[in-house]
Amino acid sequence: MPITEPTRDRIIKPEDIHTAPPPMRRPDWLKVRAPSGETYEWLRGLMRSKTLHTVCEEAMCPNLGECWGAGTATFLMMGDVCTRTCGFCDIKHGRPSPLDFAEPERVAQAVKAMNLRHAVITSVNRDERKDGGAPIFAMVIRRIREIHPGCSIEVLIPDFKGSLEALKIVMEARPEILNHNVETVPRLFKKVQPQDNYEWAAATLSNAKKLDAEVLAKSGIMLGLGETMDEVKAVMRDQRSWGVDIVTIGQYLQPSKRHLPIERYYTLDEFKELKAYGYELGFRWVESAPLVRSSYHADRQVRALSAVHQQLYGGAQMLE
Repeated sequence: MPITEPTRDRIIKPEDIHTAPPPMRRPDWLKVRAPSGETYEWLRGLMRSKTLHTVCEEAMCPNLGECWGAGTATFLMMGDVCTRTCGFCDIKHGRPSPLDFAEPERVAQAVKAMNLRHAVITSVNRDERKDGGAPIFAMVIRRIREIHPGCSIEVLIPDFKGSLEALKIVMEARPEILNHNVETVPRLFKKVQPQDNYEWAAATLSNAKKLDAEVLAKSGIMLGLGETMDEVKAVMRDQRSWGVDIVTIGQYLQPSKRHLPIERYYTLDEFKELKAYGYELGFRWVESAPLVRSSYHADRQVRALSAVHQQLYGGAQMLE
């Protein structure tokens, strides 16, 4: 029976929670401070006043305090209800509301109000639409460029079920970074993200580079869901073969008892090993640490690597 009311229930059923093993003790390097501060409160008020969502809040990102305190945020578009039920994610799933085509204007105005030099835009999956909501991404990219020139733009997109037509809509707007996360290794795909497909991820990233070789391709993977180091390195080799320029690697953290459990915590040395391996493979930028998430330090990446921004704005510097 299809879900009609949005819920955060995931793979673990409520009646099975009491049989789950106790959570593992979190290492000291994974402890973060609760978000606070004047900038954080201003941003929170701005998002609510414009009826906007951020993936920082919806996905319970551990870096929310650091990023919001620095005046950066990742906007979550097309509502806060996803059509997929990934076992790691705390975003609600169910039947979403119709698309709001005024939302790109509100996001662009928020980007301008925050005076961002780099805007990260993502969305829930909208599988009820053939285009997956791709026009919304194109609209917000173009509108930000109109009212806040000089701001670079990164889009963290769904796989659009591998649709080349949907991807073309986004790529024609020319974001500086096109990001799609693989999330896990092929063996665990159906366990971790049941409605996703590894081949769709491959098509999304490889086709992005074919459509525009100068747009930076980016992808990420989580650790701690039961994969092996050899499997992680195999995914990294795949990502590089698809033309991915930037890779992010971080520790999975269980949002609640109803989400997939953490199988193990990776050590700092293991993250360093994967970072070194990524550079050996030829990635242009590797972020590998326990608290790394897909948009962590994104502004640094685009400033160092993007040719698209130089084409659009010449030698002008990004907004400070």
